[in-house]
Amino acid sequence: MNSEPVVPNVLAVAGVDPSGGAGVLADVKTISALGAYACGVVAALTAQNTRAVTGVFAVPPAFVAQQIDTLFGDVAIAAVKIGMLGQAGVITTVADRLLHWKAQRIVLDPVMVAKSGDALLEKTAVGAMREALLPLATVITPNLPEAGVLLEGRAPETRKEMVRAAERLRGAMAHDGERWVLLKGGHLTSGDAVDLLHDGDRMIELAGPRIDTKNTHGTGCALSSALAALLPQSPDVPAAARRAKEWLNAAIRESGRLSVGSGHGPVHHFHAFAAAQQSGR
Repeated sequence: MNSEPVVPNVLAVAGVDPSGGAGVLADVKTISALGAYACGVVAALTAQNTRAVTGVFAVPPAFVAQQIDTLFGDVAIAAVKIGMLGQAGVITTVADRLLHWKAQRIVLDPVMVAKSGDALLEKTAVGAMREALLPLATVITPNLPEAGVLLEGRAPETRKEMVRAAERLRGAMAHDGERWVLLKGGHLTSGDAVDLLHDGDRMIELAGPRIDTKNTHGTGCALSSALAALLPQSPDVPAAARRAKEWLNAAIRESGRLSVGSGHGPVHHFHAFAAAQQSGR
């Protein structure tokens, strides 16, 4: 296991959304669609559809640890995406076990609120995320409200405020090795959906058109798991981030081909395969 396999094994540590639009099920679809082999550790259970989260059931931290230890003891993991963890005990456990196994290419999506507006992270757990997981992350992918919470202030409302938030978030991460902030600007109300990618030196704009659709359930999960899948297959973080954003834009654009629920529908994770099948007919 000294060399990485041609097809990288990528782990998603996240909650379960039974509708498949978000969480570990969406992560598995995304990772698979982008040419990596998906593994999953379940950190929380939800009762959820496209309209609401009606219940959250925590997985005991000891069992989360057992899942991680059993997996890493056998499988060479090339990258890790962290999504919904829900509770402080699970957050510190995940951080401890990933540190123990010297996990590489960790992408942290600081999931706090579902698209429906329902809370997915206990308020008391934000500090644990800031202290235990930010120092381990290679890339963090907060949206603007999440950035505000992590920085203990309000969400950025302008591009200038986004730049400052990206700088402050990068300052809160570890200072050794390659560390990046991918601050998502979708909550800004005007112009294109511009994300900022910052490593403490470079501030790279990743622009994309706004797509008129309500099918945005799980977009944060999809982007972060796409990034985790692509990091082992790309020359650097900016290249992986650009490709991940392009893939997500297409997945959102093609989401109308699906009919899943009556609320915020999912993106089309396998849009490229569907297009290839259609063109081959």
